[in-house]
Amino acid sequence: MLNFVMPVRVTIATDIAAWGVFHAGTGYAAHRLTGRCLNQDGWLLRPRRFEDSGRWYRRRLRIHAWKDRLPEAGDLFDGGISKARLPGLTDGGLDLFIRETRRAELAHWGALACGPLFALWNPALPASLLIGYGILVNLPFIAIQRYNRFRCQEILSRRKPAGEGMRIACALQPR
Repeated sequence: MLNFVMPVRVTIATDIAAWGVFHAGTGYAAHRLTGRCLNQDGWLLRPRRFEDSGRWYRRRLRIHAWKDRLPEAGDLFDGGISKARLPGLTDGGLDLFIRETRRAELAHWGALACGPLFALWNPALPASLLIGYGILVNLPFIAIQRYNRFRCQEILSRRKPAGEGMRIACALQPR
């Protein structure tokens, strides 16, 4: 923690502005990722055993009952793609949707990772509350992206002959 004290109102305004900058910045950074960066689930995005191809989210979190009530901002930046609806039921449409769920998940992981920065100018309790806020705000969106991606991957895997790897189409314009 830094050794300077700001007036409470300035600190609160700084905290609000910081979350806005963190969310916009990580969203824009994810928006700028190329299709190549989003063609596979890396370490952070890969399925975990407990997720059971997304069924855990449906059974334990009942995600299907509330996921459509949260805002979707995939098309906030020029050229972005909303994930409110599938771009198509073809393999190419599902591939595109899968890639966009990776983009959104990375944006939310990035914003969540910014939380500890609040400890630089906030006392311990407010910093902890702001970090908790970041977790509470971002984890539902991460869960939605993972749930939707696993469902689409399951559909694609059922369509393809055994042994054929998932093909990822480059349908996005370069950013």
